[in-house]
Amino acid sequence: MTLTGVVVIAGVMASGKSTVAQALAERLPRAAHVRGDVFRRMIVSGRQDFTPDAAEEATAQLHLRYRLSAATADAYAGAGFTAIVQDVLLGPELTSYVGRIRTRPLHVVVLAPSPETVAARDAARPKTGYGPAWTVADLDAELRLRTEPLGLWLDTSELTVEQTVEAILTGTERTRVA
Repeated sequence: MTLTGVVVIAGVMASGKSTVAQALAERLPRAAHVRGDVFRRMIVSGRQDFTPDAAEEATAQLHLRYRLSAATADAYAGAGFTAIVQDVLLGPELTSYVGRIRTRPLHVVVLAPSPETVAARDAARPKTGYGPAWTVADLDAELRLRTEPLGLWLDTSELTVEQTVEAILTGTERTRVA
């Protein structure tokens, strides 16, 4: 079975969302990779990044980013592409995000490697997502304690990108949420 519609790939920073989404898109006959962070970076001036003590404006910008990426995913799916959208969607934000997507079928995959794996991956990449504002432990707790168990959750600590994509493709009956 091939994936169609919209596939949401969620997880903490450095969980492998971008890499897995790109590899998954490359395996499908007609797919678009919608990167949630692109919408944050489009704000040239006045951008406020979301932090644990986020101001109202930072929260509004985060929700704008989510609305734009959801609408973009729906537009690609409406044009006949499988839209694979990836972003940091934790706690109630994942459930809220899923509610923004109108396309059916709708699939959710949550990448949930161990905190130790995330820390090692973050240290090995050129960009770093963690620091004074967010720690691996903070986001891991948000993921595991406050995020509704929607779709297919994968502990990718010991999986390669190819194995993760294969797990998604063979687990499509568990990824479908609507």
